[in-house]
Amino acid sequence: MYDLSGQVAVVTGGGGGIGREIGCRLASEGMSVAVLERDREAAERVAGELNGFAVIADVTAVDEVGAAVEAVLARYDKIDVLVNNAGICWTGPALDMPLDTLRAMLRVNVEGVFIVSRAVLPHMIARRAGSVINLASWAGKTGNAYFAGYSASKFAVIGLTQALAREMAPYGIRVNAICPGIVVGTAMRAALEAQQRQYGLPQTAEREKLIPMGRVSIPEDVARIAAFLASDEAAYMTGESINLSGGLLMD
Repeated sequence: MYDLSGQVAVVTGGGGGIGREIGCRLASEGMSVAVLERDREAAERVAGELNGFAVIADVTAVDEVGAAVEAVLARYDKIDVLVNNAGICWTGPALDMPLDTLRAMLRVNVEGVFIVSRAVLPHMIARRAGSVINLASWAGKTGNAYFAGYSASKFAVIGLTQALAREMAPYGIRVNAICPGIVVGTAMRAALEAQQRQYGLPQTAEREKLIPMGRVSIPEDVARIAAFLASDEAAYMTGESINLSGGLLMD
């Protein structure tokens, strides 16, 4: 058994979907959770649910992120766990993808992870302890048709995870990634469904038939893995990118 009580976590994009569920799970384990979110209303709503702390920042804005991290440290005096969850996605034929859309995915999904990690890691280094959990994707391990930009961004997240894991290991800091498959019950999934209909691409119900375990995943599935990676049960794991796809991707 593990004990997360008394620890402090920062969850980016924590105002809904997977981020909210991760925050709920960590709070239920006794952690204090800072919900870092650019949407003030969502951040404050979820922070209220968790008895946590809302910090407002766009993960791509260096100054905003720096101020948010300092606010968390002023309140809790430490950060034990960072969950880089904030991300965006677009689906459709690669040749139809606007360049600005590609740039936005790279900016949020990759630069955002780097910017927030860079703000938090010095404090973890000073304490010689910490766990960073990045949300990648199964699309970051195999180039999925109609997800060219998203796949590119998540491949980069996995590479960044591995590089940081090697650099941070001497300081007792672990850096891992979770690679979910098809997750339902989120605003991102609803937006993807609309885009897939626009292009006549297979819907989730059809894609579900390809999953060996016979179902798509839900945010709670991701939250369970995040809690494990945050805990001492994963004390000897770093640089890993854990598939969570019901067997859709095995490596």
